[in-house]
Formats: sequence, structure tokens, C-alpha cells
Amino acid sequence: MAAQSVTGTKARPSPVRSTVPQRMDRLPWSRFHWKVVIALGITWVLDGIEITIAGSIADRLRDGQSLGFSSSQIGLTAGIYLLGEVVGALFFGRLADRLGRRNLFLVTLAVYLVGNGLTALSMNFAFFAVTRFIAGMGIGGEYAALNSAIDELIPSRHRGAADLAVNSTYWLGAMIGAAANLAFLNTELFAVDLGWRLGLLVGPLIGLSIWGLRRNIPESPRWLLTHGRPEEAERIVDDIERQVTKEGVHLDPVPDSEAVTYRQRPQVSYRELARILFRDHRRRSVLGFMLMVTQAFLYNAIFFTYALILAEFYDIRGGTVAYFIFPFALGNLAGPLLLGRYFDTLGRRRMIGATYSFSGTLLLVTGWLFAEGMLTAVTQTVLWCVIFFVASAAASSAYLTVSEIFPLEMRAQAISFFFALSMLFGGVVAPWLFATLIGEGQNPWRVFAGYAVGGLLMIAGGVTAFFWGVDAERRSLESIAAPLSTLEVEDGDGDGASEGDGGGSDAPAPGLRKGPGRS
Repeated sequence: MAAQSVTGTKARPSPVRSTVPQRMDRLPWSRFHWKVVIALGITWVLDGIEITIAGSIADRLRDGQSLGFSSSQIGLTAGIYLLGEVVGALFFGRLADRLGRRNLFLVTLAVYLVGNGLTALSMNFAFFAVTRFIAGMGIGGEYAALNSAIDELIPSRHRGAADLAVNSTYWLGAMIGAAANLAFLNTELFAVDLGWRLGLLVGPLIGLSIWGLRRNIPESPRWLLTHGRPEEAERIVDDIERQVTKEGVHLDPVPDSEAVTYRQRPQVSYRELARILFRDHRRRSVLGFMLMVTQAFLYNAIFFTYALILAEFYDIRGGTVAYFIFPFALGNLAGPLLLGRYFDTLGRRRMIGATYSFSGTLLLVTGWLFAEGMLTAVTQTVLWCVIFFVASAAASSAYLTVSEIFPLEMRAQAISFFFALSMLFGGVVAPWLFATLIGEGQNPWRVFAGYAVGGLLMIAGGVTAFFWGVDAERRSLESIAAPLSTLEVEDGDGDGASEGDGGGSDAPAPGLRKGPGRS
């Protein structure tokens, strides 16, 4: 550990100098990074499975041969799961900044496995509701801990593409969930009260299969460095470098002149968190809010009412809906995978602004064609695939943005804060609004009004990105938002640097060179 310096009667850790962030960023893509992406990215797959299966078992839960829930109880369970995600994100997000990324991404996976496993054993509404809340807490906590860990472990020149690819796997989970529904909800294969229970176990089984791999993912060296554990951070990076060199890669040493000085500091208080978000980085906070909330509104509005559109306007119901979900999910999966690299080459600002604006414009056009009665179920699905090929990359970039534009010591809390806002605005308002507008399927122009709101919101998000976006591509996290522990060293015993313009300073941490572009 670093030596202690004493001022009066109070001991403070002495500053330490380290090249850990620079060593992490100069690594080539390797087996280690594949392991990180697979072990941690599974969360999005699990959430896709969870949402798809939970949304399809409503009829089974209402059936008198099963639990016999009322329609209002079914609707309430969806809200309970959402509330669990919000509470889990906020609770576990703060713990991830305090106790470490690795500790929390093991705990949150365990919470999800227990919650969903117990849901499959439900015998009454109260038990079902409580276990859905627990499962939601696990998934919400996963988002905060995992996005932080992935960003801090992936080299800067690959961070955008890797983040988008990981986030897109939600739709791989949706495809798995749709396939599971075709099997487990088939009453010729499984009893009414058994199939849905088995379907809910698909996610936990996948989670258990990845548990061993996740246990071998190390703590974020960046987090260790800012929490008084520099020797452990150095050992982890040494080990990663040994793994990379065994693959035949030569690594040039990082000169000591690039070292950054850190001093361990207390956890960010709620008051300090509010100051950083709403004063020091308020322009970045507006950017994060616009990107997260607008994409959540779009997705929750379209995806959760997709089956209603097919049923009320095209008379496609029951298991047949799954066949329309597959191409929709495939377009969402392909978009970030194929477009992701351009967020690292053409740049964040251009790609985020373009994908948001383009998908919003396409939604307006498609909504008008729908209202005019010019579409069939097939052509509407084709157009959705095109729109969400682009919109999926946009939505994934929102999570990337909020995970890289705030200081390390509050990264997980920033992610959880904007995730919670997006779920409350998009997850609660959008499905209710669109379900109301759809009604009995008699007035498509009412639905167009909802599409217009979603499209205009996406365009607004794109405009915000063009003007206030951060050029974070191929830049170290420390140069995008200096860690508060480096600001403490620079400012002496102060509580961190404030940004004079109130919009989000881009001054790099001491000893770090700022990358090209402004933000």
C-alpha cells in the first residue's frame, strides 16, 4: 500500500504514480477481452430472454389451470419488475463504486438467478410479485456494474464497438426467448401450468453456465488504482500483459513520463454527486438524459405494443406473433454489430447524432404509411427491421455515452441514475400511452400520433448529440473525464475541480495527453 502522510493528527494516503490506464489502453484485442465481453455481456442476453418470456406468458398466468391471475395483476407484475430494475440499479450502482465492479457483478448475477429461479416456483400472486422484484433488482444492478467494468477493461480504440456489440445482445436474448416460447408454451408438449415455469428457467440456466467464467474476470485495475490498491492493480495488468505476449504480441513499454498521480479519496457523497451531475457536468447530464430517455421511450413504445399492433390491425395473434419477432430482433442485433466500429472511427458525435436523427425520421415516414393503410404485417415488419437496425445502434450508444463521460469514482452511479430515469419515463409512460392509442384498432391516426412523438424525440436526441456530444472515440477514459482522485492531487486538499463553464470540462487528468477533437 502507499505510504501514509500525516497532517496534524489525521493520516491521509500518499499520492501514487501509475501508468496502469495507459498500459490497459495500448493493449491489442486479445483472448482476455473476448472473455470479458462474453462473461459480462451475458446480462443483456438474460434481460432479453426475461422480457420476451415474461411478456408472452400472460395468458398462461391468467389460466385457471395455472395461477389464475387477473389482468390487473398481470399488468402490475410488469411494473413490479420495472421497479425492481430501478431500485437495483440505484442500490447496486452505488455499491459498485464503493466496493468494486467485480464484487458487484458477482452479487447481482446471484440475485437475478435466485429471483428468477424462485419465480418459476410461484404458487400465488404475492410470491410471484416479490420474486419478480428480486429478479428485476439483479438485472438493474448488473447494468451499472457491468457497463463500468467493460469500459474500464476494454482498450480505448475498441471501447465503442465492444460496448455496442455487448448491448445489442439483448436482442439475441429476445430471439432465444421467442424460441423458448414456441416450445414451452405449446400445450401439446407441456401442461398449462408447467411450460411457463420451464421457460422462466432458461435465463438462470444460461447465467449458471457463465458463472465460472465470470469469477475469473479480475477487478478493474482503474478502480483499484483510485481506491488505494495500486499494487493489486499493477499485478492484474502484469498478468493481462503476460497473457497477451503469449499470443505472440510485442508490447512496447509505457514511459514513466506518461504516469498519472492518484490519491485515494472518500466515496462520492450524494451531495457531491448532485453537484457534479447538475453543476459541474450539467451539459453532459442533459446529453445523457436526452439519449437515454428518448431511446427508452421509442423501444418500450414499439416493442411492448408490437403484438397489439399485429393483433388489432392485422389480426395476427397467439404463437404466430413469434415469427414476426424473429426478424425484428435480428435487425436490432445486426445494427450495433455492423455499425459499431464507425463509432470509433467516424466518431461518437457524428454517429450518435446521425443514428438518432435517421431512425426518428424513418419512424415518422413509416408511421404515416401505417396510418394511410399502405402497409401489411409483412411490410410493416420489414420497415421496423430497417428502422431498428439503425435505432438499435443509437440506443446502445446511449449506454456507452453515460458510462464514459463521467469520472471513474461515480461511473456506476451515473449509469444507474440515467438508467433509472429512462426506465421511469420510457418504461412507464410509453407502453401505457401506445396501448391507449392502439385501443381496439379502429383509428390508425391515433397510433401515428404516438409514432410522431417517438420520432420527434429521437430527432431531438440526435440534435442534442450533434451540439453537445463528447468526442470520446479512441480516447482514454481519464482524458474524457478526469478521475476525482487526480483532481484532488492537482487541487491539493480540495474536494475536486469544478468546471468553470458548467458544461463539462474536457481537461485531461494530470499527466494525460488529450486526444484529438473537442467535446
